[in-house]
Amino acid sequence: MDKISFEAFPKIGRLTRECIITEKIDGTNAQVIITDDLMIGAGSRTRLITPEDDNYGFARWVFDHKEELKLLGPGRHFGEWWGQKIQRGYGLKEKRFSLFNTSRWNAENVPACCSVVPVLFQGLFSDRVVGNMIDMLRAKGSIAAPGWMTPEGVVAFHVATNVMFKKTLEKDEAPKGQTT
Repeated sequence: MDKISFEAFPKIGRLTRECIITEKIDGTNAQVIITDDLMIGAGSRTRLITPEDDNYGFARWVFDHKEELKLLGPGRHFGEWWGQKIQRGYGLKEKRFSLFNTSRWNAENVPACCSVVPVLFQGLFSDRVVGNMIDMLRAKGSIAAPGWMTPEGVVAFHVATNVMFKKTLEKDEAPKGQTT
């Protein structure tokens, strides 16, 4: 006879809690990896990358900026690699790396080679606020790249559950890659 074991039902988080809404930048997900002994590596969303097996030149950029990037400290520093010839490009003549963790990073405490995704709102989560931020981007354009009038959307980070959700200005209802 099989032994019966108990499994607790997980605690359900409350939806109306603090959230941080940032601009979703259309580029490619990237990470700077810094070990405790300050060795530096690079990754995409799905794999380690090197200057020889790169993703839009991000690993080469990390290698070229390794001394400056050490200021981030040990850990995995996730962000968006975006700009010239990456996705929508934003009309830029260069590529940029924007960190996601706005609770840790801001424009004043990152290495000069990095930026941080723009915070659009911080406060209690509501669908209305998310919709307002989408409407604001639609009317004013990108905050990350002023003058670029077709931003991608927003990311809502729900602090209490440590979960991110995205909403795009176009085709939000369709799964990624679906054309109709």
